[in-house]
Order: sequence, then structure tokens, then C-alpha cells
Amino acid sequence: MPQSSPRRTLILAAVLVAALIGVGGMIWGDDILRAALDPQEPFQVYRPPPAPDYAKPSAWAIRPVSAATTQPADVFFISPTTFDGGRHWNAPIDNIQADQWFRRVVAPNYVGPFQRAGRIYAPRYRQASLYTLTTLREDAREARKFAYGDVAAAFAYYLTHDNQGRPFLVVGVEQGGTLAARLLAEQVAMHPEMRDRLAAAYMIEAVTPANSPPISPCQKRNESGCLAAWVSAFDADIAAAQDIHNRSLVWARGGDLENLKGRKPLCFNPILGATTDQSAPARLAIGAANATGLEWGVRPPLLSRVVSATCQDGVLKVARPKSGMLRPSGSWVDRQKVSAYNLFYADLEADAKARIETWRMKAVVHD
Repeated sequence: MPQSSPRRTLILAAVLVAALIGVGGMIWGDDILRAALDPQEPFQVYRPPPAPDYAKPSAWAIRPVSAATTQPADVFFISPTTFDGGRHWNAPIDNIQADQWFRRVVAPNYVGPFQRAGRIYAPRYRQASLYTLTTLREDAREARKFAYGDVAAAFAYYLTHDNQGRPFLVVGVEQGGTLAARLLAEQVAMHPEMRDRLAAAYMIEAVTPANSPPISPCQKRNESGCLAAWVSAFDADIAAAQDIHNRSLVWARGGDLENLKGRKPLCFNPILGATTDQSAPARLAIGAANATGLEWGVRPPLLSRVVSATCQDGVLKVARPKSGMLRPSGSWVDRQKVSAYNLFYADLEADAKARIETWRMKAVVHD
């Protein structure tokens, strides 16, 4: 029997190593990628990036060029996570990659539905990194608590310099949604004059306990001053729904983040425009959209009647769309962020307009 040549032995060894790496990547891939995003430094000794100065245009991702407008309201938008992580627990506001993700994915898909409802004010803030959403470590909680200081400062600046007594919406997505919950509880709900100007608040893909929402939930579409909050999972994805209950962090009194602790999340159905367990068939869905990559201000093509939704145990169970443009894509890191499409784009657009009009009609009656 001929002996193996050294070259053949090296080739076989290389193939074996490659196979082991491939298998290891399949088994531990997520953990390896997650570890690469870990700052590897306790938050207590971490030096965060410089604070934003909201008097400067550079501190805002979107802000009206002129105060003159025919739009009836304002929209204060709190961005979801766009910063992957690595060296920082909290993102520098001038991080190029984070800003690119905001402009390519977040702005067209999640700010877009509200741009016809009012003037958009979207502050840049030292957002907690994507890594903080993948772990329950105390360091990660501290980073998320730290981010709230910037959001509160941006909101205070907006109210003082830009609002001028106009009705407004508060919109937060994912991490921005949880920050919106604290903003509502500590700023809006505690100040009657501010609460009177709130047309509605939206916590998109964000958990808040149903038994202690920051403001009253929206029960019907022709209602203003209320909260629309939900977090979704595809109806066949049992693990994702369980993960929502087991790993979600919500704000407690005193400004701490705590586990949901078995409480049922608040569940608003965007198709029905109400916080309800009633099922919404696909025929009622006005339009989903994948607006990723579109220029700001361009309304995307809408796909109507492609998704149904039902609140079950506090989670919005959504039928998985057949269209490939409405499915998760990209790298592992990309798929940990908010989806690069919006299944309720047109539904949210109509909902926001209806609540602003309801607020306006109530104001006319009171005058």
C-alpha cells in the first residue's frame, strides 16, 4: 500500500481543520460574533464619548430646515440601535457606520410612515450598542440607562426651542421604544401642559408591562393622547415569543431596568389601531413596505393584504409574508437589529394621521 505523500497529508489536514472550523462556526458562531462586540471593559471605568450639544445641527439626524410648515404636528423620533459595538458601550454620535444604517434602513422604513404626519425631530444620542441588547449583564443595563440622559436632554431642547405649543407624537423603535417609555413616564405624564399636547405615542417593537404602562393604551383609532406599544414575533416562531417574555428588560420606578418577571406585555395591533386580542386578517392590512435604500422623502411601493396579526399572551403574532422582500436578511449582526422592512408601514401612517386629526378636533371643541 503506497504511503501518503507529505503534500497529501497537508491537504487532508487543511480540509479537516476547515471542517472543524465550519462545524465550530455553526455551533458557536453567534457566541463568537457576540463576543467580538463586547467592549471588554467594565462600564464603571468606561469613558463615554462626548455628549451631544443639541443646539448644533450635527446633534440631530433629522430636523426641519425651517420652522415654517403646513404640517399639523411634530414627531419626536427615538432611533433604534444602529451601532454594533466593539470598543464602546455607547456610540459616538458621529459614528459613520451607525449613521449609514440609520439613513439606509431606519429613516425610510420607520421614520417614513410619520413624515406626512408632522415635522420630524430625530436626535442623535449615545445609544447603547447592539451588544447590550444581546446580554443581561449589569454593564449592559448601565449603558442603556446612560443613553436615556441624552434622549431626555434632546426632548427638553425640542420643547424649549422648537415645539411652540404644537401637538406632537413620540415615536420610539426597539431600544428607542424603551427609552420612549421612560420619557413618557418621567416627562410627559408628569406635566399636564405637555400631556395635553401629546397626540399619541408609539413604542414599536418594544416591551412595556400591560399592568403599568407609562400612559393609557390606545383602545381605538379615533383616540388621542394614548400609547400604541407592541413587540412582534412570527406566528410559528415559538422560541422568539418565549425569549420576549424571558429576556425583555423594562423600566422600573427609580430609573432602573428590570426583567419583565412574568408580566404580560402591552400589545397594540397596528392593523386594527387598538390594544386588543382580536385577530386582524390580512385583508385589513393597508400596506407593508421594504423602503431600505430609498432616498429620504420617497414613499415606497406598498404591499397590501400580505400580513395578518393577532395579540397572543402580549406578543403580536404575525403571519410570515411570502414576499422575499419582507423577510430577514443580511449578516448575523444585521439580523439582530430592527428589521430592514416595515410590515405595518401604511397602517402606521394612517393611524398617526387619525390620532392627530382627533387631537385637532378635540382642541377645536375646547376652544
